[in-house]
Amino acid sequence: MFQDFKLVGDRPVAIQVKEYVKRLIIKGALQADQKLPSTREMSSLLKVSRNTVIAAYEGLEDDGFTYTIPGKGSYVTAMVGHLAADNEGTAWQIDWKARMNEYAISAVELDMMKQGIRAEKGTISFTSIAPDEQLFDMGDVRRAFMDRMAIEGQVLLNYGYAKGYKPLIDYLMRYMENKGVDLSGKDMVITNGFTEGFDIVLSALRPSTRRGAAICENPTHHTAIKNLKLQGFEITGIPMRNDGMDVEQLEAVLHKQNSFDLAYLTPSYHNPTGIVMSPAKRSAVMKLLMHYQIPVIEDGFNEELRYSGAHVAPLIATVGQGNGVIYIGSFSKVLFPGLRVGWVLGDKALIDNLESMKRARTIHTSTIDQSILYQYLLNGNFDKYVKKARMEYKRKYELTKACCEAHLPEAQLSGDGGLHLFLTFPSEVNTRQLLEACIEQGVIFTPGDKFFIQEGTGTNTLRLGFSRVTDENIVRGIQIIGKQARRFLET
Repeated sequence: MFQDFKLVGDRPVAIQVKEYVKRLIIKGALQADQKLPSTREMSSLLKVSRNTVIAAYEGLEDDGFTYTIPGKGSYVTAMVGHLAADNEGTAWQIDWKARMNEYAISAVELDMMKQGIRAEKGTISFTSIAPDEQLFDMGDVRRAFMDRMAIEGQVLLNYGYAKGYKPLIDYLMRYMENKGVDLSGKDMVITNGFTEGFDIVLSALRPSTRRGAAICENPTHHTAIKNLKLQGFEITGIPMRNDGMDVEQLEAVLHKQNSFDLAYLTPSYHNPTGIVMSPAKRSAVMKLLMHYQIPVIEDGFNEELRYSGAHVAPLIATVGQGNGVIYIGSFSKVLFPGLRVGWVLGDKALIDNLESMKRARTIHTSTIDQSILYQYLLNGNFDKYVKKARMEYKRKYELTKACCEAHLPEAQLSGDGGLHLFLTFPSEVNTRQLLEACIEQGVIFTPGDKFFIQEGTGTNTLRLGFSRVTDENIVRGIQIIGKQARRFLET
């Protein structure tokens, strides 16, 4: 015994010794009321200092795993030993898969990450649309953290409020007001990114006596499709045109069926097409939805990554004092997705309910994360960062677009900014088969059918994320995709 102890990493040695002995006790290798070696003896056995063993033994006693008899030494507590003995030979096994409900099973089936491609080392991956961490200004983030902790560190380490960190809410309310939003009668709740905000809004709007009915662009964000389905909504997709959703098709659908519970729209740098809905189309869509009294969930996805043209106001800004739009915002695709901070802006009565739902589910979003983001924004770093990010992503966008035009001339491109391009090939190109061919050449991308409402559609499309790909790999990767695509077109 004690021959398999090995020091690892930079952790304090006393903690490693304590955890090692604790594991022996839990496994039953050390029995109840068994005397541990003396500190001098254990020091020799483990080849560590005696003071280290003394500290480890004190820790074991503090944790309730040992007790001390003055003048005799340390012993294993009876309770822990008895628990191990009582459970000996009894393997309690439950078939958890058989106990999973429909929601849990559907979550696995719709889990894009579990079903995604695992990239081998050296693979050129166009699957990510996360920001490039090389652009993160760590000095400014570190300064924001230190500034905020110096002001109210002890408070930030305690429980926060379900609604959110008030200084951040106040800042974001002004931020939205600067986008042209009339804040009359509106309020905000802070969430763990876009996904939690979307989920609690759907939970609040889901009918209790029937399946819900939702309208969205087709194709659309896979996370939205997943959560709508998990919440029991039947989805009607409206085809996309080069300036946004097909208004005539929307009008025809609404005329035929006007009992929709909500519409989910991403008007700027739409995922996956990258299209920015034109001002005229925004007006037409909003008039129709207002006429049929259908609430709108607006996804503020990538709104800041505008490379050219004038700023286009979000949909929530077009309704004035009206309360028919729920805006879900996040900086995740622009700034530090690891912080997991998003927000829902909407009617005060709605936010009041969402606050209670938030409290019941997760109590509150990490106050430290919220405060770091607030101080970072307050310090004026965001505008500086976005300016730098826009320049870099615009450069990558133009390089990716030029490579696609050169090596994939048969594909129709869409994408006015953001972090990705969407490609539509002639119908004879199946992008899942194309992906299999490209994997063998060390390149992966996201097949576009994942973003379409009906299974079996969009099989000739793909999304190309370029934000985290080097220039060299953008050129090389698109050359490979183009070469493989031509094989499909020639057969």
